[in-house]
Amino acid sequence: MVTAKKPAAAKPAAKAAPKAAPKAAARKPNAAFMKPMTPSATLAEVVGATPLPRTEVTKKVWEYIKAKNLQNPANKRNIVADEKLKAVFGGKKEVTMFEMTKLISAHLK
Repeated sequence: MVTAKKPAAAKPAAKAAPKAAPKAAARKPNAAFMKPMTPSATLAEVVGATPLPRTEVTKKVWEYIKAKNLQNPANKRNIVADEKLKAVFGGKKEVTMFEMTKLISAHLK
């Protein structure tokens, strides 16, 4: 006895794309980071004397480090200080990038 092939069942319709989650409100920067702060005289030699937010001070210090090629080639997380940065870093010859932000914040008012 030969059975007839059953017609192929219709494929279910493709599932609708999941609904996109509602977009979160744009993240607002912390006001404390955006408040312009005046750098000390020693830090002003590196970033300038105009009041800047902390984030901009850090960016300018990194620009200085990269322009002068002051990262330790063996360990890029360490910064080898030149004379200007040594004054900012409290006389230390080499600091980590994490120490750097702490030492810089001491020079902001």
